[in-house]
Amino acid sequence: MTVEQQARGAAGAGRRRSRKDEILEIAVGLFAARGYHGVSMDDIGAAAGVTGPALYHHFAGKEAMLAAALIPVSEGLLAGGRERAAGHPDGPREVLESLIDFHVEFALANPAVIALHLHELDRLPEEPRRRIRRLQRLYVEEWVTVLTALHPGMPDGEARVLAHAAFGLMNSTPFLGGEVDRRRRAELLRGAALAALLA
Repeated sequence: MTVEQQARGAAGAGRRRSRKDEILEIAVGLFAARGYHGVSMDDIGAAAGVTGPALYHHFAGKEAMLAAALIPVSEGLLAGGRERAAGHPDGPREVLESLIDFHVEFALANPAVIALHLHELDRLPEEPRRRIRRLQRLYVEEWVTVLTALHPGMPDGEARVLAHAAFGLMNSTPFLGGEVDRRRRAELLRGAALAALLA
């Protein structure tokens, strides 16, 4: 099955979403598979079943699509991280486990978006790129707060190193094959991240 066929199938699976959302999901899949510069508006239009120019009714161009894919993800991670932290105000171990569960579920559900973050963020203009970086920093600080509570005396800088190391582990999902089912992958990722951060 081609990337275009997979993208069309993904679009057809969610009939309640808007056409704009469907097109964005198709674009994300293509960007992740081929790289930002390897995909044209015509390619996205063909996968979505419309002409390339018709896409401009929904997006100003590829940069706008990339921003529309990445900004809400960063906002959602920050909001979710804050919600998890607030849910366990007196137990840093419980907060950490909840944050790991949250991030692993995100990573397994969004491998294409993770690939875009890893490889294509610098394609964005300065303003949306700075906005995403700021949201990412705030999300990291949620983890730093928990890690410094778990490891008294640990400097914030060292906690950031650990947090980013855990993200690298959990965000490895775009590179995982399908030989292990999703539930078991989640268990393995959660266990490895928790062990690394508690060591």
